[in-house]
Amino acid sequence: MANDEVILLDFWPSMFGMRFRIALAEKEIKHEYKEEDLRNKSPLLLQMNPIHKKIPVLIHNGKPICESIIGVEYIEELYDSARKIWTTKGEELEAGKKDFIEVLKVLEGALGDKPFFGGDNFSYVDVALIGFYSWFHAYETYDNFSTEAECPKFVAWAKRCMQRDFG
Repeated sequence: MANDEVILLDFWPSMFGMRFRIALAEKEIKHEYKEEDLRNKSPLLLQMNPIHKKIPVLIHNGKPICESIIGVEYIEELYDSARKIWTTKGEELEAGKKDFIEVLKVLEGALGDKPFFGGDNFSYVDVALIGFYSWFHAYETYDNFSTEAECPKFVAWAKRCMQRDFG
């Protein structure tokens, strides 16, 4: 993203926009910030988010990302360490596995001894993270390592989440 055009359409008190602002700042990504007047939405906002007509919208080379969680993942490229498991070999693969486990250990530390990230209650954070669990079996099969051996609390959390009735 370093040499690309990045624009953030936002409104300063937006908690969802704050996700984008923090991620952009942490990655030191140069971007143009455009404050939106929510009573008089700009033509650019209406063009980039024509269905919901809401902020925030991250525009990368003319392509909008309207969901803040997806946008943060996009900015952060959370998939980097996981992607290395699929696309590399040798030392780079080993580094990717190590990075992947380190990310999970950070999450495991945040989880602590609570049943869910929100404490006793299944929360938004749990919803945002549980989808990643579906990849674990593939990583373990493909590269012959045990996520559960490395991060047992995180895997126990994922199993609790998967026992919930989502249907």
